[in-house]
Amino acid sequence: MVNKKSRSEVRLKKHRRMRNRFSGTAERPRLSVFRSNNHMYAQIIDDTVGNTLVAASTLEKDVKAELKKTNDVEAAAYLGTVIAKKALDKGIKEVVFDRGGFIYQGKIKALAEAAREAGLEF
Repeated sequence: MVNKKSRSEVRLKKHRRMRNRFSGTAERPRLSVFRSNNHMYAQIIDDTVGNTLVAASTLEKDVKAELKKTNDVEAAAYLGTVIAKKALDKGIKEVVFDRGGFIYQGKIKALAEAAREAGLEF
């Protein structure tokens, strides 16, 4: 009998493998993305110190007010522009993209492309 792992277990395993390959530094911090069933979260992290430099999510009142739904591609794209603007205000221009073990399509892709268009480089 074949045991099938849950989707979340597979994602966590992929994320751990990815995190072995790269980490965020002071010059080039890590843009970490997490998506749940209802919301999306994005953080820019300096792994050398363990600090979150910038954070944004669809839970924030000003972000939520602009959106009809908090868990669709449109919301992800808006969150990408918000995190990019916050990062540029703090002087962060280059980041390493950490998709968190999620497949690069749909919401994750929309967030990444919106962040690129807003001025972040990765």
